[in-house]
Amino acid sequence: MPDPRRTLGQRGETFVAGCLRRAGYTILERNWRTASGEIDIIARQPGVPPTLVFVEVRARQGPLRAAIEAALESVNARKRARLSALAEEYLGAQGLDDIAWRIDVAAVAYDNGRFALEVIHHAVDW
Repeated sequence: MPDPRRTLGQRGETFVAGCLRRAGYTILERNWRTASGEIDIIARQPGVPPTLVFVEVRARQGPLRAAIEAALESVNARKRARLSALAEEYLGAQGLDDIAWRIDVAAVAYDNGRFALEVIHHAVDW
């Protein structure tokens, strides 16, 4: 039997990836894993220079505003530190020393067939 939390998380990641594509981003990786953890989405934002964006997706179900707030609250200082370490691990593994990059948190709410999204850019500094 599928795990409802896992299913919601996957739907949230798919929703965010679609939003990023529509905004002109190129999705480079989904669910990039190492022994240290996982990065949900790695995308390239267009621009000069382009920016590599590491996206942590947090999905919650319930009334949209409350679910967004719960999703954002779930990204504490420890999680932000882990995301930063994972991003640096990815950059090192790919040999990307001189590239512009940032970490975003995408809070997804789902309620009665509707999605809502709030993105915090530069979430490590948040």
